Amino acid sequence: MNRWMSRVAACAIALAPALARGGGVTPKLEHAIPNIPGKSLVAVEVDFAPGQVSEPHHHARSAFIFAYVLSGTIRSQVEGEPARDYRAGETWFEAPGAHHVQARNMSTSQPAKLLAVFVVDSDDKPLTTPDRK
Repeated sequence: MNRWMSRVAACAIALAPALARGGGVTPKLEHAIPNIPGKSLVAVEVDFAPGQVSEPHHHARSAFIFAYVLSGTIRSQVEGEPARDYRAGETWFEAPGAHHVQARNMSTSQPAKLLAVFVVDSDDKPLTTPDRK
Protein backbone atom coordinates (compact mmCIF):
# COMPACT_ATOMS: atom_id res chain seq x y z
CA MET A 1 0.00 0.00 0.00
CA ASN A 2 1.49 3.34 -0.98
CA ARG A 3 1.66 6.39 1.32
CA TRP A 4 -1.42 7.94 -0.30
CA MET A 5 -3.58 4.89 0.26
CA SER A 6 -2.29 4.31 3.79
CA ARG A 7 -3.22 7.84 4.88
CA VAL A 8 -6.66 7.79 3.28
CA ALA A 9 -7.19 4.26 4.60
CA ALA A 10 -6.37 5.57 8.09
CA CYS A 11 -9.22 8.08 7.70
CA ALA A 12 -11.55 5.30 6.62
CA ILE A 13 -10.48 3.05 9.51
CA ALA A 14 -10.98 5.86 12.03
CA LEU A 15 -14.49 6.55 10.73
CA ALA A 16 -15.39 2.85 10.36
CA PRO A 17 -16.92 2.42 13.84
CA ALA A 18 -19.03 5.53 13.30
CA LEU A 19 -20.16 4.36 9.88
CA ALA A 20 -20.43 0.64 10.60
CA ARG A 21 -24.16 0.45 9.84
CA GLY A 22 -23.90 0.53 6.08
CA GLY A 23 -21.89 3.64 5.30
CA GLY A 24 -18.31 3.92 4.28
CA VAL A 25 -15.39 6.09 3.24
CA THR A 26 -13.92 5.84 -0.26
CA PRO A 27 -10.56 7.44 -1.08
CA LYS A 28 -10.76 9.75 -4.09
CA LEU A 29 -7.51 11.76 -4.22
CA GLU A 30 -4.31 12.63 -2.38
CA HIS A 31 -1.80 14.97 -3.93
CA ALA A 32 0.91 17.30 -2.67
CA ILE A 33 0.12 20.95 -3.42
CA PRO A 34 3.12 21.99 -5.52
CA ASN A 35 3.06 25.72 -4.70
CA ILE A 36 2.50 25.22 -0.95
CA PRO A 37 5.43 23.13 0.33
CA GLY A 38 4.44 20.63 3.03
CA LYS A 39 0.70 20.75 2.23
CA SER A 40 -1.47 18.11 0.57
CA LEU A 41 -4.99 17.92 -0.81
CA VAL A 42 -6.91 14.80 0.27
CA ALA A 43 -10.45 13.96 -0.85
CA VAL A 44 -12.73 11.19 0.44
CA GLU A 45 -16.33 10.29 -0.33
CA VAL A 46 -18.38 9.54 2.79
CA ASP A 47 -21.53 7.42 2.42
CA PHE A 48 -24.23 7.47 5.08
CA ALA A 49 -26.85 4.73 5.29
CA PRO A 50 -30.44 5.85 6.01
CA GLY A 51 -30.59 7.42 9.48
CA GLN A 52 -26.88 6.86 10.06
CA VAL A 53 -24.95 9.04 12.53
CA SER A 54 -21.19 9.42 12.69
CA GLU A 55 -19.66 9.50 16.15
CA PRO A 56 -18.06 12.75 17.37
CA HIS A 57 -14.50 13.09 16.11
CA HIS A 58 -11.55 15.38 15.51
CA HIS A 59 -9.61 15.77 12.31
CA ALA A 60 -5.86 16.27 11.89
CA ARG A 61 -4.80 19.50 13.64
CA SER A 62 -3.70 21.12 10.40
CA ALA A 63 -6.78 20.07 8.40
CA PHE A 64 -8.97 22.70 6.79
CA ILE A 65 -11.98 20.76 5.48
CA PHE A 66 -14.42 21.63 2.73
CA ALA A 67 -17.53 19.41 2.62
CA TYR A 68 -19.91 19.17 -0.36
CA VAL A 69 -23.15 17.20 -0.09
CA LEU A 70 -23.49 15.01 -3.17
CA SER A 71 -26.89 13.50 -2.29
CA GLY A 72 -29.43 13.53 0.51
CA THR A 73 -29.53 15.82 3.53
CA ILE A 74 -26.82 15.74 6.19
CA ARG A 75 -27.00 17.49 9.55
CA SER A 76 -23.56 18.67 10.61
CA GLN A 77 -22.41 20.37 13.78
CA VAL A 78 -19.04 21.64 14.89
CA GLU A 79 -18.57 22.30 18.61
CA GLY A 80 -19.68 25.79 19.60
CA GLU A 81 -21.91 26.22 16.57
CA PRO A 82 -25.56 25.26 15.99
CA ALA A 83 -26.40 22.12 14.00
CA ARG A 84 -27.37 22.83 10.41
CA ASP A 85 -28.95 20.71 7.69
CA TYR A 86 -27.17 20.68 4.32
CA ARG A 87 -28.85 19.40 1.17
CA ALA A 88 -27.36 18.12 -2.08
CA GLY A 89 -25.28 20.91 -3.65
CA GLU A 90 -24.67 22.75 -0.36
CA THR A 91 -21.31 23.12 1.38
CA TRP A 92 -19.66 23.88 4.69
CA PHE A 93 -16.14 24.05 6.06
CA GLU A 94 -14.38 23.07 9.25
CA ALA A 95 -11.44 25.09 10.52
CA PRO A 96 -8.25 23.36 11.68
CA GLY A 97 -8.68 21.89 15.15
CA ALA A 98 -12.49 21.82 14.97
CA HIS A 99 -14.38 19.19 16.95
CA HIS A 100 -17.03 17.65 14.69
CA VAL A 101 -19.71 16.66 17.20
CA GLN A 102 -22.38 15.49 14.76
CA ALA A 103 -22.88 14.30 11.20
CA ARG A 104 -26.19 12.59 10.47
CA ASN A 105 -28.18 11.43 7.46
CA MET A 106 -31.56 13.07 8.04
CA SER A 107 -33.45 10.51 5.95
CA THR A 108 -34.53 7.21 7.49
CA SER A 109 -35.19 5.71 4.07
CA GLN A 110 -32.57 7.11 1.63
CA PRO A 111 -28.74 7.11 1.73
CA ALA A 112 -26.75 10.35 1.73
CA LYS A 113 -23.26 11.12 0.45
CA LEU A 114 -20.71 13.87 0.83
CA LEU A 115 -17.29 14.71 -0.53
CA ALA A 116 -14.80 15.85 2.13
CA VAL A 117 -11.73 17.68 0.87
CA PHE A 118 -8.85 18.22 3.31
CA VAL A 119 -6.04 20.75 2.94
CA VAL A 120 -3.60 19.31 5.44
CA ASP A 121 0.08 19.19 6.41
CA SER A 122 1.49 16.36 4.30
CA ASP A 123 2.81 14.50 7.36
CA ASP A 124 -0.22 15.09 9.65
CA LYS A 125 -1.84 11.71 10.44
CA PRO A 126 -4.39 10.33 11.00
CA LEU A 127 -6.94 12.47 9.21
CA THR A 128 -9.79 11.49 11.57
CA THR A 129 -9.75 10.39 15.21
CA PRO A 130 -12.96 9.30 16.99
CA ASP A 131 -13.54 10.77 20.45
CA ARG A 132 -12.57 8.53 23.31
CA LYS A 133 -15.45 7.10 25.27
